[in-house]
Amino acid sequence: MALLAAVMISPSQTSTQTQQPSAGAPTAPAIAAGPSAQSGVAGAAASPVGTPSPQTGLNVVVLDPAHGGTDPGARGTGGIRESEILLDFAMQVRRALELQGFQVVQTRQGNENPSFDDRSATANAQRGAVFVTLHISSTGLQGTARVYVNTDLAPVADSNGLIPWDRAQAPFLGLSRTFGDLVQGFLAPRFKGSPETAQTASVRQLRTTAAPAIAVEISSVTVEDRADLDRMAPGVADAIARGAAAFRPSYVVPTTRGALP
Repeated sequence: MALLAAVMISPSQTSTQTQQPSAGAPTAPAIAAGPSAQSGVAGAAASPVGTPSPQTGLNVVVLDPAHGGTDPGARGTGGIRESEILLDFAMQVRRALELQGFQVVQTRQGNENPSFDDRSATANAQRGAVFVTLHISSTGLQGTARVYVNTDLAPVADSNGLIPWDRAQAPFLGLSRTFGDLVQGFLAPRFKGSPETAQTASVRQLRTTAAPAIAVEISSVTVEDRADLDRMAPGVADAIARGAAAFRPSYVVPTTRGALP
């Protein structure tokens, strides 16, 4: 695939309103990399089309415990709150990923609630990253786990050849599907009733992420005893870590920021 230049696109801009490349930046087509995140700025000019780029491997997992702060997420009986349980899940997922040699960046460490764009921009600021957002559903067969990838997004570019911020996931959908299927393949044997392959859905956190990205959803907050969910955490963590390790050879990342895989 031809290498495309990258520039920052603000989420508040429309699909035809984009920031212009800085002086001297290549004028090749570009993909959105995102606004400034709390962890740094995402997006910079990349190699011109046709210019070879050094390659590096996957080494970072951006882990997103959904909700937080004033948004508790799904609520179940006995005061179960999705946002609180997800922090505990994230801790175990993080440990499992680190044992596989990954660097882990979390979108939140406590009871804060970063915006959707902040979460995406944190992922877009990393080099050689994938994005995993964790959720606990309010429906579904208890004791199951499902992986979602974003529904198809046509990679429409504007007249300047820039992909809008809200379609940043479009060039990565194939890789996201591969990653999602691998993780789901490790979840299915552990949690009876879980699907064999990843599902598709319109997940807001995934749409604006310029990296392979999946959502992992555990069922459900309707359990009468939170311990039923807590017992799932080690298996979910192991499946995500093994899936990421299995995906690692599939994702060769150009070291030039902004170039497509």
